[in-house]
Order: sequence, then C-alpha cells, then structure tokens
Amino acid sequence: MQPTRKREPERAVQRITITIDDDLLLAVDGLMQRRGYGSRSEAMRDIVREMVERERLAEPDTDCIGALTFVFDHETRDLARRITTAHHERHDLSIASLHVHLNHESCLEVSVLRGAHSEVRAFADAVASQRGVRSAKLHLIPARIATEEHSHGGQTHRHEHVEI
Repeated sequence: MQPTRKREPERAVQRITITIDDDLLLAVDGLMQRRGYGSRSEAMRDIVREMVERERLAEPDTDCIGALTFVFDHETRDLARRITTAHHERHDLSIASLHVHLNHESCLEVSVLRGAHSEVRAFADAVASQRGVRSAKLHLIPARIATEEHSHGGQTHRHEHVEI
C-alpha cells in the first residue's frame, strides 16, 4: 500500500544535477521501490525533508508534535495511576491518549503530545523509564504552534493552531 500524501500548493521548483555513489543510488532506488515513489526526485525530496526536520529537532526549544507509543504491564503496582497522573500534571503537553488492551497482562498506549521538543522528550523519557513499561518509542515532527484569535459563528476566541 502506497503512503498517501496531502498535495502541497504549487511551488517554484529547481532542476539540479547531483553526483552520487553507485551504492547510494541503489539505496535510493530501493527506497523508491519499497515506498512506491514515482520518481527519484520524489524520494530525494523526502530524504532532504527528513534531514531538515532532524536538524530542527536538534534545537531544544523547537516546537513539535509527537506520538509516544508504549507497551506496559497493567499489573505493575500503581503504574496506570502514575501514567495518568503524569498526563494530568503535563496537560499543557498531553493532547490525547489511546489505550488498547493487548492481552491479559499488556496494554498499548499512544499519547499525542505538543510543545517544546525538550519538554516533550523529557515527558516521554519520564513515562518510558517507569517500572513496568516494556517498550517505548517517541516520534517527533517539528511544528510551529501559534495562539490565534478569530471567530467561529460570531464568537471570538483564542486557541492554538499547529502548522507543519
């Protein structure tokens, strides 16, 4: 199944020529085939975007959105309460959570987070290091978080918008 992508507005593009080692070109072609890219250009654009995102996330104050996915033993003493308390204490970071019972002992939780990279990472590390958490991964996407004021149906209010 090919990944679906939101079509971006038309932008000016530049044609470039690059010199690349044979083994790297084979890697790009393999990536193209596995992910279903229509051209090497599409694959290279995504590779460059990923590197730009990685560099942006190297800055601790960079805003981001994230998904913390972890599996834990729900029988571990007070673990579910500690996880819930952590989310409540950082309600400024925690947007939503999904909780799935995998079997009689294990649960999967996905927490959607938003805020400064350093704070999101610290929250994820605090959850992942709890006794009883078996596996945890954090996926981060750099974003711009802006508080804006506008109207919906005649009511003016302020809330955050996230731009990628």
